[in-house]
Amino acid sequence: MLLIAAGAARPASGADGAFPVTIKVDAARPQGELVPIWRFFGADEPNYATMKDGRKLLAELGQLGPPPVYFRAHNLLTTGDGTPALKWGSTNAYTEDAQGRPVYDWRIVDRIFDTYKERGLEPYAQIGFMPQALSVEPEPYQHEWRPGLPYNKVYTGWAHPPKDYAKWAELVFQWVRHDVDRYGRAEVERWYWEVWNEPNIAYWQATPEEFHKGGWPSRAPPTPGWRP
Repeated sequence: MLLIAAGAARPASGADGAFPVTIKVDAARPQGELVPIWRFFGADEPNYATMKDGRKLLAELGQLGPPPVYFRAHNLLTTGDGTPALKWGSTNAYTEDAQGRPVYDWRIVDRIFDTYKERGLEPYAQIGFMPQALSVEPEPYQHEWRPGLPYNKVYTGWAHPPKDYAKWAELVFQWVRHDVDRYGRAEVERWYWEVWNEPNIAYWQATPEEFHKGGWPSRAPPTPGWRP
C-alpha cells in the first residue's frame, strides 16, 4: 500500500480554512488499462525545430501516434530573424512599413509548422508573443539569457500588451486565415490554439483587465462556425 498525505488543502470556495487530505493508493491492485497521455510536447524555442537535431527529435515524437501528437512552442509571433537562442525564438511574422501599415511574413512560421507536419505531428499553435512593432514597450526587446542569470530578465518587450488592439486582432485573424489557406480547413481544425502563455505570471506584463480587454479575432472566422 502506498500512502500519500497532503498536509493541507484550500477549499474550492476560497475560504480561509484548510483541512488535511489523505490519499491511499494500492499499487498492487490493477484498475484497468493505462491510457497514454503523452500527446503533447513543447519547447520555449520554436526555431530549433527546423535544425538537424530538432528534426530528429520531432520525428521520434511523431512516431508515438496515433492518436495524433501535438507540439507547442513559444515565440511564434515574436520579431526577429529566426536565429534560435536559449529561451528565445522569432518568426518576424509581423512588422510595419514606414507608414505604420502591417506587413505579414509567414515564411519562418510556415517552415516550423511544415517540419511538424512532415514528421507526423500536429501544431499546437500558441498565439504569442507580441511583435516589436505592436508592443507598448518595444525596447528592450530581445533578451540574452544563459543559465545562472536571473530568470526575470527575459520578460522584455515581447511580454507587453499591444499598443493597438485592432492591429493585434487582425494579426491573429490573418495568421489563422493563412493557415487555413495553406493547410486546409480540415487540417487546421485538428490543431489546438492557445491564447498567449501563462498570462497570470510575468509572461504578461500588464493587468488581467488588459488581457481580457479583447483584441482576439473580432470578426467572422474564415468559414461559418469555425473558430481558433
